[in-house]
Amino acid sequence: MTRFVYATATTLDGFLADADNSLDWLFAVEGGEESLSGLAEFTAGVGVLVMGSTTYQWVLDHERLLDHPEKWREFYPGMTTFVFSSRDLPVIPGADLTVVSGPVADHLPTILAAAGDKDVWVMGGGDLAGQFTDIGRLDEIMLSVAAVTLGSGAPLLPRRLESDRLRLVHVAQVGQFAELRYQLR
Repeated sequence: MTRFVYATATTLDGFLADADNSLDWLFAVEGGEESLSGLAEFTAGVGVLVMGSTTYQWVLDHERLLDHPEKWREFYPGMTTFVFSSRDLPVIPGADLTVVSGPVADHLPTILAAAGDKDVWVMGGGDLAGQFTDIGRLDEIMLSVAAVTLGSGAPLLPRRLESDRLRLVHVAQVGQFAELRYQLR
């Protein structure tokens, strides 16, 4: 059965990016490039990647993907990608990528069909993950918590989730990061 998994790195105070949408804080932490130790194993079971427009734009710019589209296939091999956006965005040449707009629920049948029997990686941002939570389709949250605080920025998950909906299923230390996995009920 297809699972929807929000896998991301976050700060101790619950931010994905700083106020300028930068992830420099992540790469400044020792081991930041390898912050999710189980990511390779996780992505092997992923058939679809979903992300918001800010996340997509950051990846596009940071990796210079319009100049080097082959990097996309290296990073996300075999994954169909849906980018949720209310604005026009450039599409990486040769990428199996579709820009969509509107409510997550409207695109759920297409996402599930593309995933087949594999999982869906909800990469971010936090509001997009929250939209999957709102419709009861987020199954797991996989976090790599960095030893840094930002004070403000893009929130991890701008929704209220009570503890009775979250079950801690994994804890590990990877260098300066705490890996946490929660199943949602």
